[in-house]
Amino acid sequence: MSKIVVEKSPPLKGTVRVSGAKNSALPILAASLLGTEDIVLEDVPSLRDVDVICEVLASLGSEVERYENGKIKINSANLNKHETPYELMSKMRASFLVMGPLLTRLGKAKTSLPGGCAIGTRPIDLHLKGFKALGAETDVDHGNIEAYADKLIGDRIYLDFPSVGATENIMMAAVLAEGETIIDNAAMEPEIVDLANFLSKLGADIKGAGTSSIRINGVERLGGAIHSVIPDRIEAGTYMVASAITGGDIIIENVITSHIKPVIAKLRETGCEIWENGDKLRVIGVDSRNAVDVKTLPYPGFPTDMQAQFMSLMSVSKGTSVVIETVFENRFMHVDELKRMGADIKIDGRSSIIQGVDSLTGAPVKATDLRAGAALILAGLIAEGQTTIDHVYHIDRGYDGIEKKLTKLGAKIYRTE
Repeated sequence: MSKIVVEKSPPLKGTVRVSGAKNSALPILAASLLGTEDIVLEDVPSLRDVDVICEVLASLGSEVERYENGKIKINSANLNKHETPYELMSKMRASFLVMGPLLTRLGKAKTSLPGGCAIGTRPIDLHLKGFKALGAETDVDHGNIEAYADKLIGDRIYLDFPSVGATENIMMAAVLAEGETIIDNAAMEPEIVDLANFLSKLGADIKGAGTSSIRINGVERLGGAIHSVIPDRIEAGTYMVASAITGGDIIIENVITSHIKPVIAKLRETGCEIWENGDKLRVIGVDSRNAVDVKTLPYPGFPTDMQAQFMSLMSVSKGTSVVIETVFENRFMHVDELKRMGADIKIDGRSSIIQGVDSLTGAPVKATDLRAGAALILAGLIAEGQTTIDHVYHIDRGYDGIEKKLTKLGAKIYRTE
């Protein structure tokens, strides 16, 4: 099993281009099951999770062709299976997003409980609530989930929590349902908007994506389209923190700055200089950073997917920081790994209190989940000595060539078997 080794690095300098968004590419790939003509997706990141969802599509009868330049061609005209293989579902939670498209296109869908990062329970009850509201019958038995309906009928659905996955799955189920569907308290993430834009290109009738109320008028069929995936705001944020933590000077290209306003604001509070220019950001770090408090919230609040990376930064910032996690109940697993490197962090329920230290020390650590892995790489960049990160398959699920991109910026990082 490969590992990533990070050594103390100079201030990072140079230019890095952000890849297409993982959290946008996966639901869009799932939604390609709805199309009956050729679909071409561009700027799809090269990730383990993308590999898995492409395997899922192929297993269901879609034709999937991949090219080296981040382009994927899909044709689901001959979609003929409704059951997702367990071995693929167990690898990635986003595999569950095929339920909505299969249910509305074939009238039935069967899968097992999803896998992925162990950062909390992330129940699927809201997904099933939406399917039931549209007229489907659901059955959960011994880890298997089945849904079936002769015809889905539009309805008004209120989500108890603005779940991104549930919003996406219900949207995809509703596009071929009869009549109007309204999703209230819908998630407002940019990835929801990207999915809605893709579905609209296929012929769907969707209004309100990006607000808390989404209206979908069902259509009889969807066709094909060419669509480019939006930039990954979490990858952009990670490289922003890389510049901040090393006192670097990085230009980040292919960024939609409005998607990362909370990250920009918090980094400016630490003392960093940030310049915005179209789809580019320049982040200039400082030698002595201020401590800041962070509270994760659904979009447009501070993203939970940036919490771990910020904790690495706060570990070596001046003063005391408080990080409150409100989205996932088990997202502090990286704390023990950072403490192995000398960080001073105490956990109190959903809060972490971080007392900044002068320096960290390299150590053998493990990536407990995707964003924890990124946080450990960031910590390794400024830690004395060498940091060896195990379980890097988590990192490969969400970062397209992270060590190559960091190396170009001057980081001392490499992969070893």
